[in-house]
Amino acid sequence: MTLKAARLIGSADVVAYHAGRGKESNARRIAAGLIPADAVEEVLEYPVTTGLTDHPGGYAGAIADFYDRAAHRLAEHLAAGRDVVLLAEGDPLFYGSFMYMHDKLAGRFVTEIVPGIPAFAAATAAAATPLVRQTDVLTVLPGTLPEPELARRLADTDGAIIMKLGQNFPAVRRALEAAGRLDGAVYVERASTDAEVHHPVRDVDPTTVPYFSLIVVPGDSQQVDPFGRRPSPLGDGPARATAPD
Repeated sequence: MTLKAARLIGSADVVAYHAGRGKESNARRIAAGLIPADAVEEVLEYPVTTGLTDHPGGYAGAIADFYDRAAHRLAEHLAAGRDVVLLAEGDPLFYGSFMYMHDKLAGRFVTEIVPGIPAFAAATAAAATPLVRQTDVLTVLPGTLPEPELARRLADTDGAIIMKLGQNFPAVRRALEAAGRLDGAVYVERASTDAEVHHPVRDVDPTTVPYFSLIVVPGDSQQVDPFGRRPSPLGDGPARATAPD
């Protein structure tokens, strides 16, 4: 995390973080050594993640109610004048739960967003794999996309990051193969932690893939000469008209 994030955590009155039901918060684990001993901790436990719910509004209704309740809990602290730090894994505005809390609270209280290191940046560094060079286009894709759509987008880009794997991994692997991007694709699990691992996607056992994993598809894998100059989308120079003889 950044020095600024560490400083703010160390001076917080309240430290809040999301967690799956019955699970440890990864964000809390990462920041554990910085949380003041006298800070109030607010565990925002999701009512459902990938399972089923009996909420009358289904998954969407259960999550909407959860964010309303969580925002109310944090608003009570903020209204009392306490400084609240809401932890986020990676960057708070990159597929992060923080953004929904920000939507509900920023209009009523002074807020500050501290950027973090997104998982794909840590994963690319772990794999020591250049992601994009020069004029390459980078596409970030959720593995929850329909398989044909995922394959189409993979075939139409240079570098790519595929997030949200878990049980979606088999379909993602098939999409990579269909797009001709399986060779060179790197699987990274729990990037930047003590449990970090990375392998070629071809070598991954699909039954062992956790949610905290992603795939790096380097732009170099699209190039005949990985180290050569990329063609400009506008061509090598201005077009010239030639008059007929």
